[in-house]
Order: sequence, then structure tokens, then C-alpha cells
Amino acid sequence: MKLTFRLVTILAAFIAIPSLAKEGMVQIQSQYSVPVTTERLIVAAKARGLKVIGRVNHAEGAQKAGLTLRPTELVIFGNPKVGTPIMECSQSAGIDLPQKALIWEDAKGKVWLGYNSPNYVAQRHRIDNCGLSVKKAEKALVSLAKLATQPSP
Repeated sequence: MKLTFRLVTILAAFIAIPSLAKEGMVQIQSQYSVPVTTERLIVAAKARGLKVIGRVNHAEGAQKAGLTLRPTELVIFGNPKVGTPIMECSQSAGIDLPQKALIWEDAKGKVWLGYNSPNYVAQRHRIDNCGLSVKKAEKALVSLAKLATQPSP
């Protein structure tokens, strides 16, 4: 009886881990490959006046280390005029800024674009009392994600 209870407790903890890893992350399925989605995101960000700070190809890094990883890229982008007031309010928000988007191919071959929800970042760093527009940031990220993942109408 004790062994069964302990096993169930361990399994419950193990099953809960993946959901915790995605807390606060918005995920949108892309109609394009990882490289194309990544490039579309970069073009859309630059067109909106955002600075693209970096592009990390995790799969390429894995390959150089003799390992394999499905296509996975990270884009780092932002605007100091937006990020600085957030960090003035709560300097710890700098761990989540500039904004990042992860583009990856899952085990079924579907491509996803994910980013931290501005609401999650605001709650995490307690910046909701600073008079900053979280809705404006969310709207901008939804628009960028749509441009990167969906065909133009």
C-alpha cells in the first residue's frame, strides 16, 4: 500500500513537470518551416522598428557538439524605449528582456512559435502597478507572431 502511494506520488510529480515548463508561454502553430518562420519573424520585427539582437540556431549548435536536435531557433529582439521603463519599474524583468521567440519543430513535424506572455512577465516581476501597457505589448507580439506563422490574406 505504501509503495503504491509513493509510486503514484512520484508519477504525479513527473507528469506535472512538462506543464510547468510552458507556464506563461504563448504557442502558435506555423504554416512554414522553422527557418522560414524565423526569417519571417525577423523581417516583421525589423519592419516594426524593433532591433533584432540575435538569432540562435540550437539544432546547428547541437550538431557541432555531435548531437541531434529537431530544427529549433531562438530570435532575440526588442526596443529599449519599451524595455527600459519595464526594468525601471522592476529591474528583475531584465532576465526576460529583451523579448525572445522560440521556433521549433515538434516530434510530429509541426512547427511552433512561442514567446513569453507579457501578462506572465508582468505578474512574475510585479510590474502591473507601473502604468505600463501590457495589452499594447501583447497586441504587438500577437501581430508579429501572425506575420511570421500565417500566410498574408
